[in-house]
Amino acid sequence: MLAVALLCTTGCRKKNAPITTAAIRGISREFVYAARNASDGHAEAGMRPEYGPRQPGKAQSLLADHIYITVPLTGSGLPDVAMHDAIEKEFARVAGYHQLTRIARPGTPGLERFDYFADGRRTQSIHLITPLGSGAARASLPAHTVRLAIVIDDLGNDPAQADALFRLSYPLTISVLPHHSGSTVIAEEAHRRGYEVMLHLPMASNAGDLDENIELHPGMDSSAVERTFAAMLETVPYAAGVNNHEGSLGTSDQKLMDELMPLLHQNKLFFIDSRTTAATVAESAAHSAGVPAASRNVFLDDDPSAAAIRKQFSLAIRDAREKGSALAIGHPHPETLQVLAEMMPEAERQGVTLVYASDLAR
Repeated sequence: MLAVALLCTTGCRKKNAPITTAAIRGISREFVYAARNASDGHAEAGMRPEYGPRQPGKAQSLLADHIYITVPLTGSGLPDVAMHDAIEKEFARVAGYHQLTRIARPGTPGLERFDYFADGRRTQSIHLITPLGSGAARASLPAHTVRLAIVIDDLGNDPAQADALFRLSYPLTISVLPHHSGSTVIAEEAHRRGYEVMLHLPMASNAGDLDENIELHPGMDSSAVERTFAAMLETVPYAAGVNNHEGSLGTSDQKLMDELMPLLHQNKLFFIDSRTTAATVAESAAHSAGVPAASRNVFLDDDPSAAAIRKQFSLAIRDAREKGSALAIGHPHPETLQVLAEMMPEAERQGVTLVYASDLAR
């Protein structure tokens, strides 16, 4: 096996010798190779270093590597238990070879975390992820199923916000702002964990503060719209759809929407109208261009207090039950995530099925 050949190439150390950054990195690579071997290359893997506090005049020191391994689903959209167990067996082999101890940390459905230690020092944290379920499985839901899609947008700046959101093992749609420091990493991680990814597309608002370099605005010619949109999309990998960030001016401009929607059609993307203005023409323009689309029913956290968010979530459940489906949009505020953790199980108890935004786009 490939992992066997790689053992001790960079990660091996003498017993009781202090572990070095190079050794940590070498062992981390072995964990990744081991997971890929056990899954015949089907498991997705990523790493993110955890550094110590920055000190003046010194380079940041590596504390540990966070390793994210996603176990693929079977063809029927169910967790692949056999592959999961094979990966675990390979992890045990690598840990045994390097005399690492392992401690299981609290997880959530679909997410297991294990910390590995060398001589009492944490060197790796492995996040073993089982995706939330396939679109094919959701497509088999009975036609009368009551559906609720929840979009969490404004991701891209703060990895800690994303990490907190990823503790919610429900089929959420994650909408990521382009051109931010964490845009690509957060989109990739959301995809690995089985969330649906959207591009949170900046558009001009009636409030002004126009930034022509990073948002769409009325008056752009078709080549500028295409160029700006393509640059945004490039920074949010795995985007399956688009919703507007702000855009009270942009989504009410027929010409701009008529320039944008064919680009979504070409890229096989759906569109969610955040409805930041009653004058929007975005959803109708999407349908005219053959783009599956839907509109927001409820904003969850315009008032960011937990009590107000609970009230809005209850409204979203009521809308879904009355209309057959509803779409709610919120943000990764701690209060919003707290309420979602509390109330998403309640929604399911009331017979509401949580789905991705694309499941409501028609």
